[in-house]
Amino acid sequence: MLLSIQNVVKRYADHTALAGVSLEIPKGQIFGLLGPNGAGKTSLIRIINQITAPDEGQVLFDGELLQPKHVEQIGYLPEERGLYKKMKVGDQLMYLAQLKGLSKVEALSRLKDWFIRLDIKDWWNKPVDDLSKGMQQKTQFIATVVHEPKLLILDEPFMRLNLLYHLCFQLLCHLSYYQQMNFELSFLCLIYKFDTQFHS
Repeated sequence: MLLSIQNVVKRYADHTALAGVSLEIPKGQIFGLLGPNGAGKTSLIRIINQITAPDEGQVLFDGELLQPKHVEQIGYLPEERGLYKKMKVGDQLMYLAQLKGLSKVEALSRLKDWFIRLDIKDWWNKPVDDLSKGMQQKTQFIATVVHEPKLLILDEPFMRLNLLYHLCFQLLCHLSYYQQMNFELSFLCLIYKFDTQFHS
């Protein structure tokens, strides 16, 4: 089991955001976390990413209690872009890749591969602010997967389905090189408007 959440409780003053939540995400599986705004999905993701800690319960990652080292094995693609607009694309991705534990040499090698794969070689020295919304989403996607995480968290993936389909296809092609290492990627998708997206 890649991720095991066991009886997690999270409170904010008098409000209980998570009341004994338990779930398990196997290796190599796609898991959907459905619920309206205010259901506690963001609180749970913040705990998985170790931004906050649970008040009760525990989280296991790949059989171990969740620890700071596990941040390097998780990729999170938020609904809203979280990029530094004045930084150049290449500089920003180098910075983010090294935050996820890659050396400067390894980060540069992997980023060059992704820039070639997505045909965006001329973006390296462009400020993020000069990119279109779609270009910024591609940049954010590269930052999410460049360190080859075991768990990929996608926030509202159906809001950008066409682009995400293309990017995930490229990701799966990229990961095919690691099959000999028994690399298994798990997906956790946060979905807010289930009825609207699937029945409209």
